[in-house]
Amino acid sequence: MPSLREYDVKIASLKNTRKMTKTMQMVSASKLRRAQDAQRKAVAYANHLHDLIHRLAGSVESVAHPLLTRRDPVRKAHILLVTSDRGLCAGFNNNLIKHVAQWISEHNSDYESISMSCCGRRGNMYFRTKEDVRKEYPDTTAKPEFLKAEEIGEELGEQFVNGEFDEVYLAYNVFKSALSQFPRIEKLLPIAPVEVKADESKEPFTRNYIFEPAESELLALLLPRSVSYTIFHAMVENSAGEHGARMTAMDNATNNADSLIETNTLLRNRARQAAITTELTEIVAGAEAL
Repeated sequence: MPSLREYDVKIASLKNTRKMTKTMQMVSASKLRRAQDAQRKAVAYANHLHDLIHRLAGSVESVAHPLLTRRDPVRKAHILLVTSDRGLCAGFNNNLIKHVAQWISEHNSDYESISMSCCGRRGNMYFRTKEDVRKEYPDTTAKPEFLKAEEIGEELGEQFVNGEFDEVYLAYNVFKSALSQFPRIEKLLPIAPVEVKADESKEPFTRNYIFEPAESELLALLLPRSVSYTIFHAMVENSAGEHGARMTAMDNATNNADSLIETNTLLRNRARQAAITTELTEIVAGAEAL
């Protein structure tokens, strides 16, 4: 049985751990509120932008802009993986990493090569020795900024246009709530048109848009921005999910620390009582001997 001193040291260590996890939970809760607000705004804007872009993509020829060009055959794929820089957020990063690893395993035979870029250190730490990781973008996921997403989007768009990749995919965690985040992999490039069905009760749907300014000028402005904002939206989703997962994980860690403190305090009291009983027994035995 451990001594009283060992129990005291263990309980003191658990109390310090509880202070740390409680503080981290409060910090994550504060950051989560701001991240949720940014995520709600980003989702609303992204939905409208994607609807507009995909409708435009379906109304023009694929040769109207290089980002619309579909390659046949598709030989080279690239994945932009968005994870967090830090851990202590339960299975938030691991679930996404496993999902991407499974996707690569299932689609290896479909491509001649699959390369990666990583936003966030956790994804890079896992894949840098397992896959062809071409670049890491550090310090991009803790505080998402559109300028950084725009830099990444311009770089990937240029590489796609130059033929370095035939398809580009985006992998990230979608935020549903503080208790729920799920991994998603979606095609980023080439931008695909959406199939819009006409409503039988209304006039037949037509895609003969009148462009103002000119079609080429409008696409040159909107398509790169759509790619950049899709990346930014993934960063915002990832940021909100990270803070939610960390808040939940630290709350569970705090509760576990409380439970361990209570258990070890009870064991310490039992050990103290046993020591007192042993001392009394020795005193009584000595008195009887005298």
